[in-house]
Amino acid sequence: MSDTTLILLGAGNSTRFESNVKKQWLYTGDVPLWLHVAEHFGTVADFAQIIIVSSTEDITLMKSFADYAYIKGGDSRQASLSNALQHVISEYVLVSDIARCCVPQEMIERILAAKDKGSCIVPTLPVTDTLYLSDAPIDREQVKIIQTPQLSVTKTLKEALQTEQLFTDDSSAVASMGEKVHFVEGSVQAHKLTTIDDLQKLSCLQVPSAKTLTGFGLDIHPFEENKEMFLCGVKIDVDYGFKAHSDGDVAIHALIDALLGAAGMGDIGELYPDTDESYAGVDSKKLLTDTVNKLKTHGYEIGNVDLTILAQAPKILPYKEEMRKTLASLLGIRQNFVNIKATTAEKLGFVGRKEGITVHTVANLTYFNWKNL
Repeated sequence: MSDTTLILLGAGNSTRFESNVKKQWLYTGDVPLWLHVAEHFGTVADFAQIIIVSSTEDITLMKSFADYAYIKGGDSRQASLSNALQHVISEYVLVSDIARCCVPQEMIERILAAKDKGSCIVPTLPVTDTLYLSDAPIDREQVKIIQTPQLSVTKTLKEALQTEQLFTDDSSAVASMGEKVHFVEGSVQAHKLTTIDDLQKLSCLQVPSAKTLTGFGLDIHPFEENKEMFLCGVKIDVDYGFKAHSDGDVAIHALIDALLGAAGMGDIGELYPDTDESYAGVDSKKLLTDTVNKLKTHGYEIGNVDLTILAQAPKILPYKEEMRKTLASLLGIRQNFVNIKATTAEKLGFVGRKEGITVHTVANLTYFNWKNL
């Protein structure tokens, strides 16, 4: 049994990255960055446990990728780390940032090999430029650039963080207790991804896969008298609508399911449950906009969508072009990438009896290509 637990921190919101995509959801090949980092560390050493710290929303999706331990992060790096440490029982803990995504194997091995030389083992780089503190130069030989991952005695790190004082890394917290911090050689390859420009310095990352991801959506809603009808976000001029918890836009609901299916994000009932009163009567266009934003932040781009509307009534043809324009605008794609087909049920079944509408939808996604940034 290993005596070391790995904690990977990734609960930040990537504000300095200046992109719609969260850093941890950039893809290298067909693997998201957070998983790339976790798998790399896992090949270097046998850890007692690998803990991923992230937001609640991200954890829901992460669980569909790999079977790690997932812990909700806090309002700061220190709070996130403290949350994770509550679940660590091993003697040592190795802590790194998911944004530190190209840590060489030999650097990790150096850190682990020095575990008995201090309460915290820290990789460092020398400073090669001249340094000033205010208006006075300082001796750069006395200055170090601190990197992660950092290895700590678990008990010591837990105690060090039981304070309101904020520390920028583990070594600062351990040093504040008078414990020994031991330095080992770091690596310029272990550059931290903070801004878009940093992507050019991370040679371990591959171009995102050109794979197309396809999802299928299906929804059915019966009619309800004396209610407005919205279909594909367009108001239909009839005196009946759909029986539903929301506005009942059956086409948008099927489209959301297709998009979520392509991304492996579950279904509309999981994200927008009809047991939640905040969605009572909600405009389905708002749900689609929220879904599109989720896809973008998690590293996906929408390719094209194709909808088939089965309706004996009302007539769809007069509204098709407006539907197409509306969906294209909501999806952020060109109109030619939105296709809408309509057919009757030849008077068969509940659709044929003019009791409701069924919509089938196919959606295609690709990975966001950060090489174009």
